[in-house]
Amino acid sequence: MIKVYPAESAHRFDHGWLKGSHVFSFGDFYDPDNTAFGPMRVCNDDTISPGRGFGAHPHSDMEIVSIVLSGVLRHEDNLGNVAETSFGGIQRMSAGTGAIHTEHNPSDSEPVRLLQLWFMPRTRGTAPSYATGRFDPAKLEGRLLPVVAAEASAEVVGIAQDMTIYLGRTLAGGRLDFRQELGRRIFIYLIEGQITLNGDAVLRPGDSARIEAVSQLALQADKDTDTLVMLIDLP
Repeated sequence: MIKVYPAESAHRFDHGWLKGSHVFSFGDFYDPDNTAFGPMRVCNDDTISPGRGFGAHPHSDMEIVSIVLSGVLRHEDNLGNVAETSFGGIQRMSAGTGAIHTEHNPSDSEPVRLLQLWFMPRTRGTAPSYATGRFDPAKLEGRLLPVVAAEASAEVVGIAQDMTIYLGRTLAGGRLDFRQELGRRIFIYLIEGQITLNGDAVLRPGDSARIEAVSQLALQADKDTDTLVMLIDLP
């Protein structure tokens, strides 16, 4: 089953310094029928104005991933971690028993756009931790590239959940294929372009799809537009 959530169904907001959309219930947006997809709890597409950001705030028992799409994001936390991330970089914070952090746009002229993703961990009450990683954006072309997974590697950031986050890019008319075992879930968020899923469901920028009981998936890009997509394999 493929269920498409058009961009218009997300909660769009404009706080001046922060603009974007919430795909799931988040903050003051609450829909009791839209709180989770498996262990996934949050998919926010945020744009932060120059020199602005989120002040110090706590989290616990959550795996938080930030994927920067443009600009630079600066992270600081009470564990002593400081990092600046641009496109090609990934941040992952395992909040565990508790962590306090800030996320800030250090530029005085350029906004930063990021996807903020939250997932329930496999095990609650673990020690908090933080990790960053980088992938080669050129490797996105024509494939789904794993950038976050349960097993970490040189270009893959580890996460405490049985899942994998992929990014992929195709030129106009290109196609990406994905296969997984039955009994797992797939979440898709379209960042740029237009794709058709298994010859039927059409996604445009800001649209998402939640997929169950599908083991093979074809993502066909529109013949007139290049495409950038995020796909998440979930339990």
